[in-house]
Amino acid sequence: MSKISAMNKRATQTLAENISKQVEHFSKKEVECLIREFNVLMAEQNNSGRAVHGLDRGKFISTLHSIFGLTDDRMTGRVFRTFDKDNDSVVSMKEWIEGLSVFLRGTLDEKIKYCFTVYDLNGDNAISREEMLHMLKGRLIRQPNEEDPDEGIKDLVEIILKKMDYDHDGKLSFEDFEKAVKDENLLLEAFGTCLPDFRVICNENLLSSLNFPIKNSQSYSLLFLFF
Repeated sequence: MSKISAMNKRATQTLAENISKQVEHFSKKEVECLIREFNVLMAEQNNSGRAVHGLDRGKFISTLHSIFGLTDDRMTGRVFRTFDKDNDSVVSMKEWIEGLSVFLRGTLDEKIKYCFTVYDLNGDNAISREEMLHMLKGRLIRQPNEEDPDEGIKDLVEIILKKMDYDHDGKLSFEDFEKAVKDENLLLEAFGTCLPDFRVICNENLLSSLNFPIKNSQSYSLLFLFF
């Protein structure tokens, strides 16, 4: 190993140790892997002429597509905004690791808060009828005799409000959303997929792309990594 490589390795280990003390759910070794992957993604981004200090929207969303199976552009843009906590239009290394800790291994409470933030499009701490219509538009199959293509979506929104709007104010507060999801976990992603699709990522390509150590091919599983 060259002197420079050894220095880089030590620097990564020190950085990983510091971050792992601040971030839940990942060990120091796993944080090291995520740092290396972040640096690979940054190198790919900068080689394309986008020299910035974090993952920009385009690179971040393409990573959601290729690695985590998220393909709904309405949702991936909101996931980017949720990871980008300081609103500087890039996802820093620390934001990347902090976001993945919830995205991949978060508790139900953490994921409820995360999904609510994704769905609260204007950041007013509520999910309005208009926001629901926007997120659900195009998700239902149009019926042959249906004059208004949005009529089915409007009906669906009213059904959702009837089930989830506990204080009957015509919108979903965080408390409404939290109670509904805890009563029925399937409502966590009621307005669109914003968490990884484990049917897509439970394969050797993801571990390889994230540089996670694999004990052996027979025991390979993402379950022990991401739950």
